[in-house]
Amino acid sequence: MAKKKRKDKEFVGSGDVAFRKISLRDFVSGRIFTREVVVQQLPYFLFLTMLAFAYISNHFKVEKLLKRAAELNKEIQELQIEAITTSSDLMYFSKQSVILNKVREAGVELQELTVPPRKIVVKKAD
Repeated sequence: MAKKKRKDKEFVGSGDVAFRKISLRDFVSGRIFTREVVVQQLPYFLFLTMLAFAYISNHFKVEKLLKRAAELNKEIQELQIEAITTSSDLMYFSKQSVILNKVREAGVELQELTVPPRKIVVKKAD
């Protein structure tokens, strides 16, 4: 039995019915894109191209978000340091000895209590 030669249309829209292999000349001239097999696979190639663009876009967005997260973490650390410093300063300036020195420097005639304060209790009349 002799094998029958395949006589499919090689090029879309052309009258050439001879079956030829793909050559370098087809790639250079662009005739490869007119082959029926390639034309049938075109939607699949376009889908893959769209996925590649989506993947690249997603990668850039993730990089941007990671950069923003790093900036925010750095800002949080700086604000925590500032909060601790402010709290420490407030604790220092609220000490009784520091307040007494500030009052004396200001020249205000206040005296320090030597007797503890007393609690005033009011009884309810029935």
